[in-house]
Parts: sequence; C-alpha cells; structure tokens
Amino acid sequence: MMPRMTPNKPMRWRPTALVSSTFLLHPALLATMVAVPHLWRWVLAIILANHVLITLVGLWPRSTWLGPNWTRLPLASAARGEIALTIDDGPNPDVTPQVLEMLDRYGVKASFFCIGDNAARYPDICRNIVERGHTVENHSQRHRHNFSLLGLYGLRREIQTGQDTLSAITGCAPLFFRAPAGLRNIFLAPVLARLGLRLASWSARGFDTNTTNPALVCRRLTQNLKAGDILLLHDGNCARTDAGVPLIIAVLPLLFDAAANAGLHFVTLPTVAQSI
Repeated sequence: MMPRMTPNKPMRWRPTALVSSTFLLHPALLATMVAVPHLWRWVLAIILANHVLITLVGLWPRSTWLGPNWTRLPLASAARGEIALTIDDGPNPDVTPQVLEMLDRYGVKASFFCIGDNAARYPDICRNIVERGHTVENHSQRHRHNFSLLGLYGLRREIQTGQDTLSAITGCAPLFFRAPAGLRNIFLAPVLARLGLRLASWSARGFDTNTTNPALVCRRLTQNLKAGDILLLHDGNCARTDAGVPLIIAVLPLLFDAAANAGLHFVTLPTVAQSI
C-alpha cells in the first residue's frame, strides 16, 4: 500500500548575511549614485562585484551562503553512525531496477532524487522505489541546464511541477530538493521555504557520470568516509564500466563493504529530518 500524501508545510525563510547585505546594498548604492552622480563608476563596479560574488557562490554546490543546505547529516544522526546514500537523475528503466535489487540484497535504504519527466515516463519504477522502503525526492521537473539562471517565477514553476509530478505518482510529497548539477541562485532558498522543501547537496560524490573505473569512484566516496556523510551516485546518466555494467551497480557492493567495515549504516534523508 502506498503511503498517503501529506502536503509540505511552508517554512520560514531567513535570508543569510550575504543575501541580506545584497538587498540593502543595491538601494543604498542607487541612492548614492543619485546624490553623487560622479561616483557612478564606483557604484556600478560595486554592484558588479556583488553580482559576481553571488554567481560564484551559486556555482558552489555545498555552499550555505545563499541559504540552508544539507551537506552532511545533523550531528545527532552522525552520532548514531548514520550516513545517507542519494541517487540522482532517475528513474532509468535499465539501471534503477538493478539498483533496487542491489539495495534489497544488502538491506540498504536510499534517497532517490528523481527528475519529474523521467518519473512520468516510468511511473511504475518510481512507485517501486517507495514500495521497497526508499524515498523519492525532488530533482526538478526537467533538469534544465539553465536552472540556475531562472528567476523567482521560473524556479517556483520548475520545482512545483516536479513536486506535483512525484507526489501524484508515489503518493508521497518529497521533503528534499537537489538542484540540477547543484547549481542555484539567490531566489532558490525562498522558493524552497515556501514549498516546504529542504535543499540537499552532498559530502562526497563519485563522479560516476564520466568515469569507467568503479574502484576509482568508490575511492572518491570513501577515502574520508565518516558518520554523517551524504554520498552521491547516479542511476540516470551514469557511465558504464568497460564491460558495459552501469557504474553504480559495480560501485555499490564496494561502497557497502567499506561502510560496514567502518561501522556505519545507511538511512534516508527524510528519516533523519523527521527525527529532529
């Protein structure tokens, strides 16, 4: 039986110091330019520098300068020896069912950040993810390459459409959002707060979309593995080994063995969020 869908409650948006200073800076600089017109070059230079800083921060997926961002699990979760496996860009009809079988074999639960369009094409796979005890999270509706360039309305439409698609298919409203490629802008945090979504990035990623060596991908994920880590792999857009095996399928047994040897166990992101 599919769980009943409960819409997310909006959360209060609190602008960060960088965002607050940006909002205050622009009217102050414009007032300066009106009062002292000959300083216009300095005013434009400062505005440009501020926009460059905002852009660079948006290109840093693990930054918290634009708003809250789960780069690691909370301290209480880490203290319990928990880590999270997150899987992006699916569902994929060739790869995702293999991933689900592998997760069942090792008794691991994961959080799948699904693309709305993919979920609409393969709704049975998306429902199967939830039926097996994993969670489906929001990775936008179309995974647009220009996602970080969208304005307030464009971001809200893309994320809300993904939320509606995934909720209707699975019966569960996603609690987390991950931006395409992790890139974002100053408008994302207030949009997510209004939709009751938390932003999640990662502690370590395997770069399994462009690497054919599973040992290398596993090493990237586990070389500093510790409690509280959020790990990123892909079931959609994943590379394949020289033998044609999807990278994630070759990596998961290595990753699970490394986690077990370190005394760590996997949890889903919503399980942690609902416990704090």
